[in-house]
Amino acid sequence: MDFLQQLRVFVAVAENRSFTRAAEALRATRPTVTNAVNELEESIGARLLHRTTRQTSLTSEGRLFYDRSVAILNEVGQARNLFGGVGDAPKGRLRVDIPVAIAKPLIIPNLPDFQAKYPNIDLILGVSDQPVDLIAEGVDCVLRIGDLPVSSLVGRVLAKMAMLICASPVYLDRFGVPETVEDLRGHLAVNYFSGRGHIAIPWRLPRGTDERELRLETGVLVNDTEAFVACALAGMGLIQVPGCVVKDYLNSGELVRVLPKLRPVHRPLSIMFPAREHLAPQVRVFIDWAKSIVADVDSPWLSPP
Repeated sequence: MDFLQQLRVFVAVAENRSFTRAAEALRATRPTVTNAVNELEESIGARLLHRTTRQTSLTSEGRLFYDRSVAILNEVGQARNLFGGVGDAPKGRLRVDIPVAIAKPLIIPNLPDFQAKYPNIDLILGVSDQPVDLIAEGVDCVLRIGDLPVSSLVGRVLAKMAMLICASPVYLDRFGVPETVEDLRGHLAVNYFSGRGHIAIPWRLPRGTDERELRLETGVLVNDTEAFVACALAGMGLIQVPGCVVKDYLNSGELVRVLPKLRPVHRPLSIMFPAREHLAPQVRVFIDWAKSIVADVDSPWLSPP
């Protein structure tokens, strides 16, 4: 194996923190990856990686060599494309985690288009509303709704999602239809939580040009979007939810929009990935593709009448 290919293998192992995950990403065998790193360490006369049964990490020499390797690979890529060449098509493993809320209405229906454009990318799709440790779990990028936590990850906002207030006709018949924001305080809410704290995420409502928080009495507290919407359909309370999640239920009448003239607040839909100078081509094309399919998520019907 030539030196440049050894560098690519080493970078993959360093970024995945695993020889096995690197082999999957490179579509190579585990022994091929191991031999490439061993040969590289022997040729430069330094140990680059700490190897344990649970995790692989960089040595102090490895951290220095990783930065230099990434710079070299970037230079090679730029030189290859200097005169307009497109280089190799993206290929290899791509592991993405997406929230339940946008899996069925947005991402999954458009996946055939992604596969047609990038047939050599092996996509591993995780669907979850819970926090994910990208490095420990070998995830390349995640999509998340809401304000991003402070972390070492890079976050890019792809779209803004209108948050609507909805309830089932059964609930509204029983408890009445709120006419003002203040009326909401007398109602039950299906509230949502994320993580281990079991703390309900507060509602956000418009106040002039700004926003304010509102905490409603909890009828039920859930941490899964499908269960969240199902509870509203069952008449257990009001929900505040991205419009694209409940569009079909609103059109069918199974849910009714509450306070339809109230200007909806918006929550960001973002993509997060580890901070690294050398972003894998398959991650880069997925980011661009995801941005293109969510561009019109805040469709005109979400605007108040």
